[in-house]
Amino acid sequence: MDEQKVGMFSKGRWLLLIVLPLVMGILLSIAVPQPIIGLIYFNDAIYDFSAKELITQLTYARDHPEVRAVVIVLNSPGGTVVDTEAVYMEIARLREKKPVITLIEGMAASGGYYVAVGTDYIIAKPSSEVGNVGVLTYLPDIPSVEEDLYSTGPYKLWGSPRDTVIRELEMIKQGFLQAVLLGRGKALKTDEQTILRGQIWLGSEALRMGLVDQLGSLSHAIEKAAAMARVSHYRSEDLRPLSGLPEISYLPFFVEYPDGRLTSYPRKPGIYLLYIPTMEGAR
Repeated sequence: MDEQKVGMFSKGRWLLLIVLPLVMGILLSIAVPQPIIGLIYFNDAIYDFSAKELITQLTYARDHPEVRAVVIVLNSPGGTVVDTEAVYMEIARLREKKPVITLIEGMAASGGYYVAVGTDYIIAKPSSEVGNVGVLTYLPDIPSVEEDLYSTGPYKLWGSPRDTVIRELEMIKQGFLQAVLLGRGKALKTDEQTILRGQIWLGSEALRMGLVDQLGSLSHAIEKAAAMARVSHYRSEDLRPLSGLPEISYLPFFVEYPDGRLTSYPRKPGIYLLYIPTMEGAR
């Protein structure tokens, strides 16, 4: 009888050793959130409103540990210099903690490409439009004397001389170039003069030039993000609703005529990292 009790005790102990780790594993899996690959869909010009929403999602990803990597699904002609730089710097902050991948859906031109080179890895479609590195602005008017208007300085109405604006554009252009050189590194297979022509290349040509890393789709981008984050058994989630943003609503960034037509020019003066595909209706 004593031997039977000892045998039962021994079997119970081994059963406990088998079951306990299993139960602990189940409880641990419930307590620890499933890894998330966050998706940020950005299909707009980059200006104050759209940049704020993009940064809100980047901040959510940075602050939530269950978000292990981010894929920015990008289709943008660029936008204002200051808002593009703000997004670029927030991406840099996120990259200190987590991988960030860009998938160029339709276009990453000018400021759109500026954002892309701030990420860890760029995937494009074969026919995606990539590049347009450069800056544009309206030159201020030549100072003149207005009979009924008095100002305390010759550039009070115009902001600065034309040659100053041109020098500022050159500085911003060089900053853009350095962002490309830093972001692409040894992968870049073209020279600075070619980059600064402001040309747009198809994704397949951009790959040959080293402007992007791979041709692929959203599933490729998600898989790459998961591999860089070293996670499995993950799920992908749109970060827009998770970060508390409402459904996408667009504010007019471009000039709108009374008949409802939008031109390719921004409605506010300024310096832009922006691709303008047509001159129609600009004046």
